[in-house]
Amino acid sequence: MIRHRVDVAVIGGGPAGLIAAAAAKENGAERVYLLDRNHWLGGILPQCIHDGFGVGEMGESLTGPEYAEICLERAEKLGVTIMNETMALNLEGTSITAVNREGVHRIEAKSVVVATGCREKTRWIAMIPGTRPSGVYTAGVAQAFINLYNRMIGKKVVILGSGNVGLIMARRLKLEGAEVIGVVEILPYATGLPRNVVQCLEDYNIPLLLSHTVTEIHGQERLEGLTISQVDEHLKPIKGTERYIECDTLLLSLGLLPENEFLKSAGALLDPRTGGPVVNQDLETSLPGVFSCGNSLHVHDSVDMLAEEARLAGKNAALYGMRKGPLKVIEVLPGQNVSYVLPQRIDRSGKVVISLRARTTMKEGALLSVSDERKEIFRKKLRSAIPSTMIRIRVDITEDVLNGEKLEVDISER
Repeated sequence: MIRHRVDVAVIGGGPAGLIAAAAAKENGAERVYLLDRNHWLGGILPQCIHDGFGVGEMGESLTGPEYAEICLERAEKLGVTIMNETMALNLEGTSITAVNREGVHRIEAKSVVVATGCREKTRWIAMIPGTRPSGVYTAGVAQAFINLYNRMIGKKVVILGSGNVGLIMARRLKLEGAEVIGVVEILPYATGLPRNVVQCLEDYNIPLLLSHTVTEIHGQERLEGLTISQVDEHLKPIKGTERYIECDTLLLSLGLLPENEFLKSAGALLDPRTGGPVVNQDLETSLPGVFSCGNSLHVHDSVDMLAEEARLAGKNAALYGMRKGPLKVIEVLPGQNVSYVLPQRIDRSGKVVISLRARTTMKEGALLSVSDERKEIFRKKLRSAIPSTMIRIRVDITEDVLNGEKLEVDISER
């Protein structure tokens, strides 16, 4: 077994991992290792050839490969040790067992940042009935076929789900000459960013069919068509609304799931609302010295939000051990019209960034408030609250607030 002693070990070489590793170096960690199972770094970004990355952070609109290259160059310039084609097998405390072509490695770290990204939801999560023909892809797999391997996936395409990757692929397929029949969404609103609905669908006259879903897949060797149905307010198909659509390709854009089997097997407490670990304001998980960031913590709207969070995780991992342990821990809970909040725990006074998503759309204006058992401590007027758009606020947590038991975050009508 090959042994290493490091200050910070980062698991995952996507944008979050690269940025966290660089931040750890910038905040005093001398020996920073970054592990990734792939032979390339940048995670999903090399196949995201559209622009829009880094606008808020760098002031220019970059493609995914360009943004990934900048993150990698920064980490390498700062002296981060890269271990690609390395699989992290397990985590005990802050010690990692990993394997690559050189053998088995035992990496003893003072702190660890887990940035393992996310995975796409599949047909089987949605439980779509019918046959199992070729021509059914997740949107990310279709993106890889076209952008990385120059393989066209079909001629007549239906997209189920209005997640951002699916919206972007609707435009991409249209530009490649495919007939994009439409995007079918079971919810009464699009789940992707509003700008992607405009730029990827409306600008290309691609229909968006809300409150509908695919109720059967047809075809043997190759997909031949789909049955779609309207759904009621409980998202159940309405009998008599079935319609057959002839197509040869179905893309699934059903959302993303944080990839956390590694943390789960290590014993970290996971939040069923986000799919990621429960963390405090430093992004430290329930495992002491183990931090989380990026899409493995919760799914982000943009790389700019992800970058801010990754820098915080890398910084706090580097400073781990220099701060006193928590004297009091309070819970942060989602309240009225809030699907989740993060962090779920606060154990120190000061300014805390709270991320949250609305449960339902409120377009006519909304009021966001944060309260403890005794009083309201934060209030902000919102122009709208949309589930597809993450909301981030900075709340001043005083010692008096820490004397309580919990905080609740609510979104109500003004």
